[in-house]
Amino acid sequence: MIRDAAIVLLTLNEVQGLNALWDRIPRDRFRELVAVDGGSKDGTREFLAARGVPILDQTIPGRGVAFRVAAEGCHAERLIFYSPDGNEDPDDIERLDDLLIGGARLAIASRFARGAVNEEDVSPFRPRSWANQGLTALANLIFNEGPWVTDTINGFRALRRADLLALDTSVKRFPIEYQISIRSMARRWPIAELATNEGQRIGGASKALSWPVGKDHLKVLFSELHNAKPLRD
Repeated sequence: MIRDAAIVLLTLNEVQGLNALWDRIPRDRFRELVAVDGGSKDGTREFLAARGVPILDQTIPGRGVAFRVAAEGCHAERLIFYSPDGNEDPDDIERLDDLLIGGARLAIASRFARGAVNEEDVSPFRPRSWANQGLTALANLIFNEGPWVTDTINGFRALRRADLLALDTSVKRFPIEYQISIRSMARRWPIAELATNEGQRIGGASKALSWPVGKDHLKVLFSELHNAKPLRD
C-alpha cells in the first residue's frame, strides 16, 4: 500500500550523498518524493531531474524556509524530512511515518535515545552533542509536560503537513527544528522518538557552523518563553 506521505529531500550540493544513498530511499512506498533545493551547483539538480523528482525551488536561503516551501508545495498528508548527506539512515524513513500513523503529532529520529548512535560517539570531545543535549534539556524543563524528548534539534523528523502549517513557524535557518519541537511541546502534542544510527557525513563538512547555529538556537529559546509552562497555564 502506498503511504499518504511525502519524502522531502532537503538538498544543497548533495550529489555525492544522493549517489550513495539513492537505492536505499523507499521511493516507491510513498505518495510523493520531492526535493527542496537551495540552489545546488554540483549536479544535484541534474541527478534529481534525470530521475523525475520534482524540485521545489528555494529562492530564500535557510532550512526553515525549506520546511515551509515543502509544506506549501506538497499534497500528501504527512511529511518526512530527509537530508541525503550520510548522517541520516534511510531505513528510518518508514519508521518515522509509522510513528505518525500510530498517533504522534511529531516524530523525531533521536541521536541520544537509548540504543542510538551519534556521529560524535567516536570522539571523547563532543561539542555538538553536548550543546544539543543542553538545549534539549532547557526545552524540556521550560516547555514540556509530556515524556522527556531526547533530541529536540535533529532535522530528521516527520509531522503532518497541516500541523506544520498550524505551527506558524518563523525561523529562517537551522533552528527551525528547535522551534517546531518547542511549539509542539507547548501545545502538548504527543511527540514520539526512535533511536537512530547517525552515520558519517558524505561529501564534505556540515553546513551548520557550531557557534552561529548555537547562538541562533538560544535566540529561538528566548523568543518562545511566552509559551513557558507557568505562563501558558
